[in-house]
Amino acid sequence: MPNPFDDPATEFCVLRNAEGQYSLWPTFRAVPAGWTQEGPVGTREVCSRWVDEHWTDMTPASLRTAQGDSGGAPSA
Repeated sequence: MPNPFDDPATEFCVLRNAEGQYSLWPTFRAVPAGWTQEGPVGTREVCSRWVDEHWTDMTPASLRTAQGDSGGAPSA
């Protein structure tokens, strides 16, 4: 069986965890614990493009919280 991540025919969904991190996941697999489906279902390209547009800060949520970042613009 080929790796589903390498198969262009695989349908993907976008997952997000509590840290605000995203992942592409084959739709034929159960969503792993700690992740929720968010965003489109479609080709790898469609899902990847969505992640690129929406995951603008790769800093994990726990680190942003520890640094006191409320999500706003940096203070001057």
